[in-house]
Amino acid sequence: MKPALAIHALKFRYSPQPGEARDPWNLSIGALALQPGEQVLLTAGSGRGKSTLLQLIAGLLDPAEGRIEMNGTSIHGLSHAARDRFRGRHVGMIFQTFNLLQGFTALENVEAALLFSDIPAKEHTPRGEALLKSLGITKPHACIENLSVGQQQRVAVARAVAVRPTLVLADEPTASLDPANAAGAMDLIQNACKECGAALLCVSHDPSMASRFPRRVTLEELA
Repeated sequence: MKPALAIHALKFRYSPQPGEARDPWNLSIGALALQPGEQVLLTAGSGRGKSTLLQLIAGLLDPAEGRIEMNGTSIHGLSHAARDRFRGRHVGMIFQTFNLLQGFTALENVEAALLFSDIPAKEHTPRGEALLKSLGITKPHACIENLSVGQQQRVAVARAVAVRPTLVLADEPTASLDPANAAGAMDLIQNACKECGAALLCVSHDPSMASRFPRRVTLEELA
């Protein structure tokens, strides 16, 4: 079985501004692999490159060197259009600030993710409604602006797993929540990934996360 995610000899640096000296690598990873369904916590201090790594994995940034594969497909070997389609079908993303579509309903936010999937269009609405209901959203037609922060987090989780992705990337997913709600949100994220068979890579500097993950790595260990 191919790894859900495999990273090999990855190097990345941001382009220097005019007149600035060329910086050393902003991010350097020798190897990292996640098996299908595996859940891994990645930790590092603020500003050390956690979010940058997730953007590289999702194909939103291009590395200077190295290779990132998902289910055996080299992400950066795809054209930009093909990469967008691949991301829509194989990657779920949960952001610290949720990045939900304002002015749209909870259901419409989930359906937007399904537009890029291989799931038939006639199944989008019932699948979205079922996912939201399973995550405790009883008013799928409520606008995002009218939902609480905790409810918005649930919609973000539903959107991330709606396409039955290979991999879910979670970037500080509980940073906007108080400790009690953060624990509940992580239960939702981890259980949703288990139910759809997605691997989960969660990046965080929250020490309370450690006990939730059987496998924990730091960026320093990966260099």
